[in-house]
Amino acid sequence: MKLPRRRFLHLAAGAAALPAYIVPYLQRAAAQSAPTGMLEVPARMLPVPDTVSPQMQALIARPVNPRHSLSPQTAAEWTRIVEDAARAVVAGLPKLRETLGVTVEPTTIAGVKAFIVTPKLILESNRERVLLHLHGGTRVFNPGESGTREAILMAGFTGYKVISVDYRMPPDFPFPAALDDSVAVYRELLKTTKPENIGIFGASAGGSLTLTTLLRAKMENLPMPGAIAPGTPTVDLTKTGDSLFTNAFVDNVVGTQDGFIRATAFLYANGRDLKDPLLSPIYGDVRGFPPAILTSGTRDLYLSNTVRMHRKLRAAGVEAVLQVWEGQSHLHYMADVTAPETKEYHDEVARFFDRHLGKAKAE
Repeated sequence: MKLPRRRFLHLAAGAAALPAYIVPYLQRAAAQSAPTGMLEVPARMLPVPDTVSPQMQALIARPVNPRHSLSPQTAAEWTRIVEDAARAVVAGLPKLRETLGVTVEPTTIAGVKAFIVTPKLILESNRERVLLHLHGGTRVFNPGESGTREAILMAGFTGYKVISVDYRMPPDFPFPAALDDSVAVYRELLKTTKPENIGIFGASAGGSLTLTTLLRAKMENLPMPGAIAPGTPTVDLTKTGDSLFTNAFVDNVVGTQDGFIRATAFLYANGRDLKDPLLSPIYGDVRGFPPAILTSGTRDLYLSNTVRMHRKLRAAGVEAVLQVWEGQSHLHYMADVTAPETKEYHDEVARFFDRHLGKAKAE
Protein backbone atom coordinates (compact mmCIF):
# COMPACT_ATOMS: atom_id res chain seq x y z
CA MET A 1 0.00 0.00 0.00
CA LYS A 2 1.42 3.37 -0.98
CA LEU A 3 1.23 6.26 1.43
CA PRO A 4 -0.02 9.44 -0.32
CA ARG A 5 2.85 11.85 -0.80
CA ARG A 6 0.94 14.69 0.85
CA ARG A 7 0.40 12.58 3.95
CA PHE A 8 4.12 11.74 3.96
CA LEU A 9 5.05 15.39 3.82
CA HIS A 10 2.90 16.04 6.87
CA LEU A 11 4.77 13.28 8.67
CA ALA A 12 8.18 14.55 7.68
CA ALA A 13 7.31 18.03 8.88
CA GLY A 14 7.29 16.76 12.47
CA ALA A 15 4.77 16.11 15.23
CA ALA A 16 3.20 19.56 15.09
CA ALA A 17 2.09 18.99 11.51
CA LEU A 18 1.01 15.36 11.81
CA PRO A 19 -2.47 14.52 10.53
CA ALA A 20 -5.12 13.43 13.01
CA TYR A 21 -4.97 9.74 12.11
CA ILE A 22 -1.39 9.45 13.38
CA VAL A 23 -1.93 11.18 16.75
CA PRO A 24 -3.01 7.98 18.57
CA TYR A 25 0.26 6.33 17.56
CA LEU A 26 2.24 9.27 18.95
CA GLN A 27 0.27 9.15 22.19
CA ARG A 28 0.79 5.42 22.49
CA ALA A 29 4.52 5.73 21.86
CA ALA A 30 4.78 8.53 24.42
CA ALA A 31 2.95 6.43 26.98
CA GLN A 32 5.24 3.48 26.30
CA SER A 33 8.38 5.50 26.86
CA ALA A 34 7.24 7.97 29.54
CA PRO A 35 9.83 7.95 32.37
CA THR A 36 8.62 7.43 35.94
CA GLY A 37 10.96 10.12 37.22
CA MET A 38 13.35 12.74 35.96
CA LEU A 39 17.00 13.40 36.71
CA GLU A 40 17.96 17.02 36.17
CA VAL A 41 21.37 17.40 34.58
CA PRO A 42 23.04 20.82 34.25
CA ALA A 43 24.12 22.07 30.85
CA ARG A 44 27.76 21.33 30.22
CA MET A 45 30.45 21.31 27.56
CA LEU A 46 31.72 17.92 26.38
CA PRO A 47 35.44 17.82 25.56
CA VAL A 48 36.68 15.82 22.60
CA PRO A 49 38.52 12.77 24.01
CA ASP A 50 42.24 12.59 23.33
CA THR A 51 42.11 8.79 23.60
CA VAL A 52 41.03 8.39 19.97
CA SER A 53 42.78 9.03 16.67
CA PRO A 54 43.13 12.55 15.25
CA GLN A 55 40.69 11.61 12.47
CA MET A 56 38.12 10.48 15.02
CA GLN A 57 38.69 13.61 17.11
CA ALA A 58 37.82 15.69 14.05
CA LEU A 59 34.56 13.75 13.60
CA ILE A 60 33.63 14.07 17.27
CA ALA A 61 34.30 17.83 17.22
CA ARG A 62 31.82 18.50 14.42
CA PRO A 63 28.59 20.38 15.18
CA VAL A 64 25.32 18.46 15.26
CA ASN A 65 24.15 17.42 11.81
CA PRO A 66 21.22 19.71 10.87
CA ARG A 67 19.37 16.83 9.18
CA HIS A 68 17.34 16.21 12.37
CA SER A 69 15.56 19.53 11.81
CA LEU A 70 14.60 18.90 8.19
CA SER A 71 10.99 19.79 7.48
CA PRO A 72 10.13 19.51 3.77
CA GLN A 73 6.84 21.19 2.91
CA THR A 74 6.39 20.01 -0.67
CA ALA A 75 7.11 16.91 -2.71
CA ALA A 76 9.74 18.86 -4.63
CA GLU A 77 11.53 19.82 -1.41
CA TRP A 78 11.57 16.22 -0.20
CA THR A 79 12.85 14.93 -3.52
CA ARG A 80 15.61 17.52 -3.49
CA ILE A 81 16.70 16.53 0.04
CA VAL A 82 16.94 12.85 -0.87
CA GLU A 83 18.64 13.46 -4.20
CA ASP A 84 21.10 15.99 -2.78
CA ALA A 85 22.12 13.58 -0.02
CA ALA A 86 22.50 10.71 -2.49
CA ARG A 87 24.46 12.87 -4.93
CA ALA A 88 26.91 13.90 -2.21
CA VAL A 89 27.58 10.27 -1.31
CA VAL A 90 27.87 9.06 -4.91
CA ALA A 91 30.40 11.81 -5.70
CA GLY A 92 32.87 10.26 -3.28
CA LEU A 93 32.40 6.64 -4.34
CA PRO A 94 34.77 6.46 -7.36
CA LYS A 95 37.73 7.51 -5.20
CA LEU A 96 36.64 5.16 -2.42
CA ARG A 97 36.37 2.23 -4.84
CA GLU A 98 39.80 3.04 -6.28
CA THR A 99 41.40 3.43 -2.85
CA LEU A 100 40.06 0.10 -1.63
CA GLY A 101 40.39 -1.79 -4.92
CA VAL A 102 36.71 -2.61 -5.30
CA THR A 103 34.40 -2.89 -8.30
CA VAL A 104 30.62 -2.40 -8.17
CA GLU A 105 28.17 -3.78 -10.72
CA PRO A 106 24.40 -3.28 -10.73
CA THR A 107 22.26 -6.39 -10.98
CA THR A 108 18.78 -7.72 -10.30
CA ILE A 109 18.19 -10.64 -7.94
CA ALA A 110 14.73 -12.18 -7.57
CA GLY A 111 13.30 -9.04 -9.16
CA VAL A 112 15.07 -6.79 -6.62
CA LYS A 113 17.68 -4.21 -7.58
CA ALA A 114 21.08 -4.88 -6.06
CA PHE A 115 24.81 -4.31 -6.53
CA ILE A 116 27.60 -6.88 -6.61
CA VAL A 117 30.61 -5.45 -4.79
CA THR A 118 33.83 -7.35 -5.48
CA PRO A 119 37.32 -6.75 -4.04
CA LYS A 120 40.33 -7.22 -6.30
CA LEU A 121 41.59 -9.94 -4.01
CA ILE A 122 39.21 -12.50 -2.53
CA LEU A 123 40.93 -14.69 0.01
CA GLU A 124 40.89 -18.39 -0.78
CA SER A 125 38.97 -19.03 2.44
CA ASN A 126 36.25 -16.64 1.23
CA ARG A 127 35.74 -18.12 -2.23
CA GLU A 128 32.53 -19.88 -1.26
CA ARG A 129 31.38 -17.19 1.15
CA VAL A 130 29.33 -14.08 0.49
CA LEU A 131 28.07 -11.17 2.58
CA LEU A 132 24.58 -9.74 2.15
CA HIS A 133 24.44 -6.00 2.83
CA LEU A 134 21.38 -3.99 3.88
CA HIS A 135 22.16 -0.27 3.86
CA GLY A 136 21.16 2.30 6.46
CA GLY A 137 19.62 5.74 6.03
CA THR A 138 16.74 6.33 8.44
CA ARG A 139 14.61 3.97 6.33
CA VAL A 140 14.32 6.60 3.57
CA PHE A 141 17.83 7.69 2.50
CA ASN A 142 20.58 6.13 0.32
CA PRO A 143 18.71 4.86 -2.74
CA GLY A 144 20.56 3.27 -5.61
CA GLU A 145 24.34 3.49 -5.78
CA SER A 146 24.48 5.80 -2.74
CA GLY A 147 23.57 2.81 -0.58
CA THR A 148 26.75 0.90 -1.51
CA ARG A 149 29.30 2.88 0.54
CA GLU A 150 29.24 0.55 3.52
CA ALA A 151 29.43 -2.47 1.21
CA ILE A 152 32.49 -1.00 -0.51
CA LEU A 153 34.21 -0.52 2.83
CA MET A 154 33.42 -4.07 3.92
CA ALA A 155 34.57 -5.63 0.65
CA GLY A 156 37.73 -3.55 0.51
CA PHE A 157 38.82 -4.06 4.11
CA THR A 158 37.80 -7.70 4.52
CA GLY A 159 38.23 -9.37 1.13
CA TYR A 160 34.65 -10.64 0.98
CA LYS A 161 32.33 -10.47 -2.01
CA VAL A 162 29.30 -8.40 -1.00
CA ILE A 163 25.78 -8.22 -2.41
CA SER A 164 24.20 -4.87 -1.52
CA VAL A 165 20.41 -4.78 -1.69
CA ASP A 166 18.81 -1.63 -3.13
CA TYR A 167 15.55 -2.26 -1.29
CA ARG A 168 12.42 -0.18 -1.86
CA MET A 169 11.73 2.65 0.59
CA PRO A 170 9.04 5.15 1.61
CA PRO A 171 7.24 7.31 0.76
CA ASP A 172 6.21 5.21 -2.23
CA PHE A 173 7.03 1.87 -0.62
CA PRO A 174 6.48 1.67 3.16
CA PHE A 175 6.58 -1.52 5.24
CA PRO A 176 6.84 -4.36 4.31
CA ALA A 177 8.51 -3.50 0.96
CA ALA A 178 12.09 -3.28 2.30
CA LEU A 179 11.66 -6.51 4.27
CA ASP A 180 10.09 -8.28 1.30
CA ASP A 181 13.07 -7.30 -0.84
CA SER A 182 15.74 -8.36 1.65
CA VAL A 183 14.08 -11.74 2.23
CA ALA A 184 13.60 -12.29 -1.51
CA VAL A 185 17.31 -11.74 -2.17
CA TYR A 186 18.30 -13.94 0.77
CA ARG A 187 15.99 -16.72 -0.43
CA GLU A 188 17.48 -16.51 -3.94
CA LEU A 189 21.02 -16.50 -2.54
CA LEU A 190 20.28 -19.74 -0.69
CA LYS A 191 19.83 -21.46 -4.06
CA THR A 192 23.52 -21.04 -4.88
CA THR A 193 25.21 -20.62 -1.49
CA LYS A 194 25.06 -22.75 1.62
CA PRO A 195 23.42 -20.81 4.47
CA GLU A 196 26.43 -21.28 6.74
CA ASN A 197 28.54 -19.47 4.14
CA ILE A 198 26.34 -16.36 4.14
CA GLY A 199 26.88 -13.40 6.46
CA ILE A 200 24.41 -10.53 6.71
CA PHE A 201 25.34 -7.03 7.84
CA GLY A 202 24.03 -3.49 7.85
CA ALA A 203 24.12 -0.33 9.91
CA SER A 204 21.43 1.73 11.61
CA ALA A 205 18.15 0.99 9.80
CA GLY A 206 20.11 -1.65 7.88
CA GLY A 207 21.14 -3.24 11.17
CA SER A 208 17.51 -3.46 12.22
CA LEU A 209 16.56 -4.81 8.79
CA THR A 210 19.24 -7.48 9.22
CA LEU A 211 17.45 -8.71 12.34
CA THR A 212 13.92 -8.47 10.94
CA THR A 213 15.10 -10.38 7.88
CA LEU A 214 16.05 -13.25 10.18
CA LEU A 215 12.70 -13.05 11.96
CA ARG A 216 10.91 -13.34 8.62
CA ALA A 217 13.26 -16.13 7.55
CA LYS A 218 12.27 -18.07 10.67
CA MET A 219 8.59 -17.48 9.93
CA GLU A 220 9.11 -18.86 6.41
CA ASN A 221 11.23 -21.82 7.60
CA LEU A 222 14.33 -20.61 5.80
CA PRO A 223 17.70 -21.64 7.26
CA MET A 224 19.68 -19.12 9.27
CA PRO A 225 22.86 -17.59 7.81
CA GLY A 226 26.25 -18.31 9.33
CA ALA A 227 26.61 -15.01 11.18
CA ILE A 228 25.37 -11.41 11.27
CA ALA A 229 26.89 -8.01 12.02
CA PRO A 230 24.26 -5.37 12.90
CA GLY A 231 25.93 -1.99 13.41
CA THR A 232 24.19 0.41 15.84
CA PRO A 233 20.82 -1.10 14.88
CA THR A 234 17.62 0.89 15.39
CA VAL A 235 15.80 -2.11 16.82
CA ASP A 236 13.09 -0.24 18.75
CA LEU A 237 11.00 2.42 17.01
CA THR A 238 8.92 3.19 20.13
CA LYS A 239 11.45 5.69 21.51
CA THR A 240 12.46 3.37 24.33
CA GLY A 241 16.04 3.26 25.59
CA ASP A 242 18.18 5.32 27.95
CA SER A 243 20.63 6.69 25.39
CA LEU A 244 17.80 8.15 23.30
CA PHE A 245 17.57 10.68 26.12
CA THR A 246 21.11 10.82 27.55
CA ASN A 247 22.76 11.10 24.13
CA ALA A 248 20.21 13.37 22.48
CA PHE A 249 22.22 16.11 20.73
CA VAL A 250 25.38 14.58 22.17
CA ASP A 251 25.29 12.38 19.09
CA ASN A 252 26.36 14.86 16.41
CA VAL A 253 25.32 12.63 13.49
CA VAL A 254 21.61 12.04 14.12
CA GLY A 255 21.01 14.48 16.98
CA THR A 256 17.67 13.27 18.31
CA GLN A 257 15.06 10.67 17.50
CA ASP A 258 12.38 13.35 17.67
CA GLY A 259 11.14 15.37 14.70
CA PHE A 260 12.29 14.09 11.34
CA ILE A 261 13.57 10.66 12.45
CA ARG A 262 10.44 10.02 14.49
CA ALA A 263 8.27 10.96 11.53
CA THR A 264 10.09 8.55 9.21
CA ALA A 265 9.48 5.73 11.71
CA PHE A 266 5.72 6.27 11.46
CA LEU A 267 6.02 6.70 7.72
CA TYR A 268 7.82 3.36 7.38
CA ALA A 269 5.40 1.59 9.76
CA ASN A 270 2.44 2.64 7.60
CA GLY A 271 -0.06 2.46 10.46
CA ARG A 272 1.24 -0.70 12.15
CA ASP A 273 1.98 -0.89 15.88
CA LEU A 274 5.60 0.16 16.36
CA LYS A 275 6.06 -2.81 18.69
CA ASP A 276 5.48 -5.22 15.83
CA PRO A 277 8.67 -7.36 15.89
CA LEU A 278 9.03 -6.97 12.12
CA LEU A 279 9.37 -3.22 12.74
CA SER A 280 11.13 -3.36 16.11
CA PRO A 281 13.00 -6.67 16.36
CA ILE A 282 13.80 -6.13 20.03
CA TYR A 283 10.28 -7.49 20.64
CA GLY A 284 10.80 -10.60 18.49
CA ASP A 285 11.78 -14.20 19.26
CA VAL A 286 15.50 -14.41 18.48
CA ARG A 287 16.04 -17.99 19.64
CA GLY A 288 18.01 -19.91 17.06
CA PHE A 289 19.66 -16.82 15.59
CA PRO A 290 23.25 -17.20 14.34
CA PRO A 291 26.27 -15.64 16.08
CA ALA A 292 26.16 -11.84 16.02
CA ILE A 293 28.63 -9.01 16.45
CA LEU A 294 27.03 -5.66 17.32
CA THR A 295 28.70 -2.25 17.23
CA SER A 296 28.00 1.15 18.79
CA GLY A 297 29.77 4.12 20.41
CA THR A 298 29.64 5.88 23.76
CA ARG A 299 27.96 8.96 22.21
CA ASP A 300 25.71 6.99 19.86
CA LEU A 301 22.02 7.87 20.16
CA TYR A 302 21.28 4.18 19.57
CA LEU A 303 23.74 2.80 22.12
CA SER A 304 20.84 1.54 24.24
CA ASN A 305 19.18 -0.10 21.25
CA THR A 306 22.43 -1.94 20.56
CA VAL A 307 23.01 -2.91 24.20
CA ARG A 308 19.44 -4.14 24.66
CA MET A 309 19.65 -6.22 21.49
CA HIS A 310 22.93 -7.73 22.64
CA ARG A 311 21.41 -8.70 26.00
CA LYS A 312 18.32 -10.13 24.30
CA LEU A 313 20.44 -12.32 22.05
CA ARG A 314 22.53 -13.49 24.99
CA ALA A 315 19.41 -14.29 27.02
CA ALA A 316 18.16 -16.41 24.10
CA GLY A 317 21.36 -18.44 24.10
CA VAL A 318 22.79 -16.78 20.99
CA GLU A 319 26.52 -16.13 20.78
CA ALA A 320 26.76 -12.35 20.65
CA VAL A 321 29.66 -9.89 20.86
CA LEU A 322 29.22 -6.20 21.68
CA GLN A 323 31.90 -3.67 20.75
CA VAL A 324 31.49 -0.05 21.88
CA TRP A 325 33.83 2.64 20.56
CA GLU A 326 35.16 5.51 22.64
CA GLY A 327 33.57 8.88 21.93
CA GLN A 328 31.83 7.80 18.75
CA SER A 329 28.42 9.01 17.62
CA HIS A 330 26.18 7.11 15.21
CA LEU A 331 28.23 5.33 12.51
CA HIS A 332 31.47 7.20 13.26
CA TYR A 333 33.28 3.86 12.98
CA MET A 334 32.98 4.01 9.19
CA ALA A 335 32.77 7.75 8.52
CA ASP A 336 36.46 8.31 7.67
CA VAL A 337 38.20 5.65 5.61
CA THR A 338 41.61 6.87 6.83
CA ALA A 339 40.80 6.58 10.54
CA PRO A 340 42.50 3.62 12.23
CA GLU A 341 39.22 2.91 14.01
CA THR A 342 37.61 2.23 10.62
CA LYS A 343 40.15 -0.44 9.75
CA GLU A 344 40.00 -1.86 13.26
CA TYR A 345 36.22 -2.14 13.09
CA HIS A 346 36.34 -4.02 9.79
CA ASP A 347 39.15 -6.25 11.06
CA GLU A 348 36.97 -7.20 14.03
CA VAL A 349 33.99 -8.03 11.83
CA ALA A 350 36.19 -9.93 9.36
CA ARG A 351 37.62 -12.07 12.15
CA PHE A 352 34.13 -12.74 13.46
CA PHE A 353 32.81 -13.77 10.05
CA ASP A 354 35.93 -15.84 9.38
CA ARG A 355 35.40 -17.70 12.65
CA HIS A 356 31.74 -18.47 12.00
CA LEU A 357 31.02 -18.60 8.27
CA GLY A 358 31.36 -22.07 6.84
CA LYS A 359 31.66 -23.52 10.33
CA ALA A 360 29.13 -26.27 9.60
CA LYS A 361 31.05 -27.23 6.45
CA ALA A 362 34.34 -27.47 8.37
CA GLU A 363 32.76 -29.82 10.86
